[in-house]
Amino acid sequence: MDLRKMRLDESTTGTFSEEREEYERDYARLIQSPAFRRLQGKSQVFGAGSGDYYRTRLTHSLEVSQIAREAARRLGQQYPFLDKKEHPALMLEQAVVECAALAHDLGHPPFGHKGEDVLNRLLQEQYGLKYEGNAQNFRILMFLEKRAESGSGLDLTAATLLAINKYPFNLDEPGRLKGVYSSEWAAIAELRRKWAIPDGCSTLETQLMDLCDDIAYSTHDIEDGIRAGKIQMNRPFFEDGWLKKHLVEEIVNDQGNLEVGWDQVDIEAMVGRVLGAYLDQWEEVYTLSGKESSRARREMKARWVSTFAGRIGIIDDPARSWKKVTFVRDGEQDFELLRTMEILKKLAWVTLIKDFRVQRLQMRSEIMIKRLWESFIDPEAGKRIIPPDWLANYDRHKHDWAWPRFIADYLSGMTDAYAEKVYSELFASKTGSIYEMD
Repeated sequence: MDLRKMRLDESTTGTFSEEREEYERDYARLIQSPAFRRLQGKSQVFGAGSGDYYRTRLTHSLEVSQIAREAARRLGQQYPFLDKKEHPALMLEQAVVECAALAHDLGHPPFGHKGEDVLNRLLQEQYGLKYEGNAQNFRILMFLEKRAESGSGLDLTAATLLAINKYPFNLDEPGRLKGVYSSEWAAIAELRRKWAIPDGCSTLETQLMDLCDDIAYSTHDIEDGIRAGKIQMNRPFFEDGWLKKHLVEEIVNDQGNLEVGWDQVDIEAMVGRVLGAYLDQWEEVYTLSGKESSRARREMKARWVSTFAGRIGIIDDPARSWKKVTFVRDGEQDFELLRTMEILKKLAWVTLIKDFRVQRLQMRSEIMIKRLWESFIDPEAGKRIIPPDWLANYDRHKHDWAWPRFIADYLSGMTDAYAEKVYSELFASKTGSIYEMD
């Protein structure tokens, strides 16, 4: 048995045409799934529908997949050990990495990270349950999505499922902030056991997808921020003490980012250097672009994506007796470039998310999700206003589907616009025809 191409639903094995490779089948199932289509209506940074220019979760996922696939192709040529295929988790197949990138954000609810925070808080405070976007990915892929000849889920290959698994932990263990819900963890843990993956380690394909996700955040979100005027490309903005202060605070308070060696540098000084170098480069590119801002934005994005992607490499990780995908220079991990990327990510976060207008939108989003939750969480009242197909699915699976989890699944699957539509139907004084299709 090929451990990489095995599927959890063995009953479907052998029923397919041999014309398509297994990972092509994964790709088709992902892009044709309703969950993938709904990404076009979910916020990246700016609310979905804010304008034709700005990225959504869908365009972000497509861009991550493009960066990751190209990087996988180059690494395959650069590292001969990959051709030996000695371990199922220490391989890099372009199609698998692409599938993982397309699926990595499926679990995000409407209204971005604010929606995730609100659902998690409601579930924890009222029922002791958790909501987390990465865990919801697996709930969608392994349970909520439907396809012919499968009881539940998309029945993806083991390689694709494990490539999506950024946080290889049971989320329901005490103290875990990210991971996989217990309902899906048992199957994922069994795949990891069969593959002999050390505890806490991820496949090379997972690591590459995750790094390319960070590359996209640190380049594309800044492009959107410049376009929106939130990031002003001038000296007063980049040298502002408020900006530097908040960037340093975000770095210091980010406990999930300690491995890049912040203790080895003067953080405030490095923030100043990176911001200064970024603005210097912008002024050069802006001049070369004929002082046309749109061309300069695209060129800056392209240069930084090329810089980051060109430094991706694979090194030994002695602490875990494993391999690590990271930025590499002269055969060693390039901490300087990793820290630079983190500063650019924080630049996008501080200037976009902390903007008071964005904060107003987030507060509005929180109000909507909380009131929708209150409308649906009582089973007797909720069953009167939930679509029949959702209720039928709940009745089929209610032995392993608690009502609060069911409501979290329903709300998290909404796009921004659909959540606003349902909210308006319940709380606004006037809405459209009741015969509009949900």
